[in-house]
Amino acid sequence: MSRGTVFVTDAQMRSSLAVIRSLGKQGLDVTAGEETRYATGAFSRYCNRRLVYPSPKRKEEQFIEYLLETLRSTETDAIFPVADACLKPIIDHEEEISRYTQIALPPRDIFMKGYDKGVTLRIALDNGIPCPRTFFPENPDDAARIAGEIDYPVVVKPRVSSGRRGVRVCRDPETLIQAYAASASEFGPVVIQEFIPYGGELGVYTLLNERSELRAVTVQRRIRSYPISGGASTLRETIKDERSQAATEIALHLLKAMRWSGVAMVEFRIDARDGSLKLMEVNPRFWGSLHLSILSGVDFPYLLYQMLRDGDVEPVPDYQEGVECRWLLPGDILWYLSAPKTWQNLKEFLRFNTPDDILSLHDPGPTLGFVLATARYALDSEMWRFVLRR
Repeated sequence: MSRGTVFVTDAQMRSSLAVIRSLGKQGLDVTAGEETRYATGAFSRYCNRRLVYPSPKRKEEQFIEYLLETLRSTETDAIFPVADACLKPIIDHEEEISRYTQIALPPRDIFMKGYDKGVTLRIALDNGIPCPRTFFPENPDDAARIAGEIDYPVVVKPRVSSGRRGVRVCRDPETLIQAYAASASEFGPVVIQEFIPYGGELGVYTLLNERSELRAVTVQRRIRSYPISGGASTLRETIKDERSQAATEIALHLLKAMRWSGVAMVEFRIDARDGSLKLMEVNPRFWGSLHLSILSGVDFPYLLYQMLRDGDVEPVPDYQEGVECRWLLPGDILWYLSAPKTWQNLKEFLRFNTPDDILSLHDPGPTLGFVLATARYALDSEMWRFVLRR
């Protein structure tokens, strides 16, 4: 039997590193791609080759041409798009790319139901999924009318973005109108939602087959995040309790209504007012905390590869609860620098015996890759604005 071959994009991302390690450990031949040779995942011992492609953001046409030429010349079982930079160009050209390999995403019409938060929320509301009160302004006049009707604070959220980019909390009508104009100008259509007081956050991480039947699930709660006001988790833990079970049932109801297949994360915020769960979004891709799911016993990347190869997989019956994983570089460092300077926070930060998304004695190369990538981006003002966001 020939050795399976896969192409993983966005090799700088820690989620891509988790995919590379997962598939490489299973003996697959892994190619890692990024728009720079200094990428975290490209330095993994489980990466067989590195490719530097044109920027999918700034040079989308050249990126697709490069990708097609690579796939034509090298037999590849599957391509794993991981981050936004490559997701949209690849799904937009799924017909051409699918001539040469399988794409580890659902079909485009299904994918867009998770990629566009406006579409996701409409499906959720139509199916009785608990959501914040939500408005869908189509123009500045709509936004101005909503500004005079809604209770404050409110959240202005781009329909297409990731990492909470463009999300703004507004406490009066004037700020809302300004936030709408800024977000719409930068990101396109937005939604306006009531602000849900923070009582905690948890995510339901899933793999579904083509009939939207559950094949694997883990549930995680956030312990720390950066930005601390709400962002990517820098420390998180797998959980099993009544609330996680309820969240799983709600998530599956929504994903079945979307006719979802493949991996997806459904994110909930716990409403501090009554302890209820409110849908925040569906992440239609591998999540940043993917390594924790793998540590808890559910190897999502390899399961997805098997599903692409064989059509389906046997359900994974369980996962381990109480497993923790942190993201030190740079997430948890930034959390500590921005969090209140208390003895308890310092003590918690100095717990270095927790498994990490990047750091690994068994696979130390990605740490070097991260350092080199950091040096490369040191003078990139756009990158610093993103990293130091509040």
